[in-house]
Amino acid sequence: MTGSDASPVFRLAYVPGTTPAKWVRIWHERLPDTPLNLLAVPAAEVSAVLRAGEADAGLVRLPVDRAVFSAIPLYTETTVVVVPKDHVITAAEEVTLADLADEVIFHPLDDVFDWERPPGEPAFERPATTEDAVELVAAGVGLLVVPQSLARLHHRRDLTYRPVVDAPQSSVALSWPEEATTDLVEDFIGIVRGRTVNSSRGRKAQPEEKQKPPARRKPTPANQTTRTPRTPGPKRGRPRRRS
Repeated sequence: MTGSDASPVFRLAYVPGTTPAKWVRIWHERLPDTPLNLLAVPAAEVSAVLRAGEADAGLVRLPVDRAVFSAIPLYTETTVVVVPKDHVITAAEEVTLADLADEVIFHPLDDVFDWERPPGEPAFERPATTEDAVELVAAGVGLLVVPQSLARLHHRRDLTYRPVVDAPQSSVALSWPEEATTDLVEDFIGIVRGRTVNSSRGRKAQPEEKQKPPARRKPTPANQTTRTPRTPGPKRGRPRRRS
């Protein structure tokens, strides 16, 4: 967490499909003197990177080992099936796993879903990466089920996707080693949770301005009573004679 000049640096790992740009922008606005370094890490390796102290925190896919890591869930993604644009599935706005039963479905080695049994017919072999599986879908060999962000990340003009309404979903979280919660991690947590710069829960909260105590009133002597002044009414006078 330090640079070459021993100045503090915050290192944020992120897995494919996650988008830290919004939070990074806010970081630079609030902490312009503290660099934030981004590390793109495969989903299967991010836990090891955090354990080794190579990053201070990471945008990861759940689940994580809660005995080691703290995690703040951020959002859950829609699951989609990636298909060629001329595939029959494109006639529907959304599909179910049953609609994929007769299709060859790729299950890459870096698949983010923990399937009990992958849908559809198994492919002749498992692609090494999601990117490799997308290439095979473009070749018309089979289909691929992924979180929507990965379908967008590996977008091709000859492919499209449709939501799979009953498929497992992938959730993204901010995670960090529980025993390595630093001040900079707390700062980033505040940004992710939408705290303002003056939030009392954030590390950077500014002390509230002290208010002057109200002026004391002089005590009224015991032998003196306080009278409430009467509001004067209209003056009464004798009516004028008419000449």
